[in-house]
Amino acid sequence: MRAKFWLALGLAVAGQSAAAACGGADEICEIDTGGYFIELPEKENPPLVVFLHGYGGSGAGTMKNRGMVDPLLDRGYAVMAPDGAVRNGRKSWNFYPGWDGRDETAFLTEVVEDAADRFGVDSDRVVLGGFSAGGFMVNYLACDAPDTFSAYVPVSGGFWRPHPESCEGPVRLFHTHGWTDNVVPLEGRLLGGGRFHQGDIFAGLEIWREANECADTKPSGFSTTDQFMRRKWNRCADGSALEFALFPGGHTVPNGWADMMLDWYEGLPGG
Repeated sequence: MRAKFWLALGLAVAGQSAAAACGGADEICEIDTGGYFIELPEKENPPLVVFLHGYGGSGAGTMKNRGMVDPLLDRGYAVMAPDGAVRNGRKSWNFYPGWDGRDETAFLTEVVEDAADRFGVDSDRVVLGGFSAGGFMVNYLACDAPDTFSAYVPVSGGFWRPHPESCEGPVRLFHTHGWTDNVVPLEGRLLGGGRFHQGDIFAGLEIWREANECADTKPSGFSTTDQFMRRKWNRCADGSALEFALFPGGHTVPNGWADMMLDWYEGLPGG
């Protein structure tokens, strides 16, 4: 009996080790609907930043952006980079209403639940960010299901035209964009021979102000953080937060973004 007990215990431990054997910048964790990469800080039950790559990118490529990943880890956050599903031969995100493909809200919820089971991340403190197509995905998910994650931090991605007529709220969202971005210009641009039209970033902010029931279109405050010119709206619904940061560069995740974003998030109630 004792031998069987220790054998069963050993198999259980081995099974747990195998389940958590993935992780790190080069080892993908797989679930039925896709996979993700994850790195953990040196603390238990850490909050989590999930960051979605751009069109044609990958989770592995996101983890190589150490200028973004390392500051997040240093601040005690786990960092997850899921893989988009293949669309037209490249990995991207099924963000536009009416497209066929993976249910991305379900997928992203599942990978967070998987990381909570495997690595003990805090599934109640999850920030969803993304770049370019990943930023579009963040906006559309926040628009449809703002309660899915704790906060939303898109970079260089908003909505497509026609803009959503409305979004659910309240939402806690911090949008960052480059002044000279010519891939996702602030005004948007035509794609696919005119079949698609990127939306206007400032029109998107208007949608978010309406979702958050803000009392005025005028920002409540202006500030600068290093290269970032920031504006925020405070006179809005309880539980909401809305801020916009503009930087002088182009289509990129800018230096200093990670710390600025976490300072914003940690300043929110429950952040």
